[in-house]
Amino acid sequence: MQKIASFTVNHDNIGVGLYISRIDGDITTYDMRTRRPNMGDYMDNLTMHSVEHMFATYVRNSEMSDKIIYFGPMGCQTGFYLLVRDLEPADVLTLIKETLIKIISHKGEIFGNKREECGNYRNLNLESAQIECQRYLDALNSTEVTFKYE
Repeated sequence: MQKIASFTVNHDNIGVGLYISRIDGDITTYDMRTRRPNMGDYMDNLTMHSVEHMFATYVRNSEMSDKIIYFGPMGCQTGFYLLVRDLEPADVLTLIKETLIKIISHKGEIFGNKREECGNYRNLNLESAQIECQRYLDALNSTEVTFKYE
């Protein structure tokens, strides 16, 4: 059986950062790696779920909402995937940073925190999302983003 593209990248060489995982026609999959793989530091489900609610809502309400295909967590608990259509990498980086800042600055309730809005609505925490987003924003701001796996 043929390996899927993400299994062909040596995860021991992936650091915290932003990478282009694959390009399929006009859709680009970005690997938003918030943690180094296989290092024992994984996001808990509460954090992943909370970031997913906040980031997905903000990015789908951005000026580029019509170009957003999907945002969601990686099962390995080390980051997220963002799929976009027809956007330049520099614009995606800007969008991600702007979205992280909105989450960090967010006051009030977490988006989609009602029973009728979410299948696990009790498993959400804004502070957890804000800490994770600040951590990732700091990492993106402290290094040059090349969008390429090493």
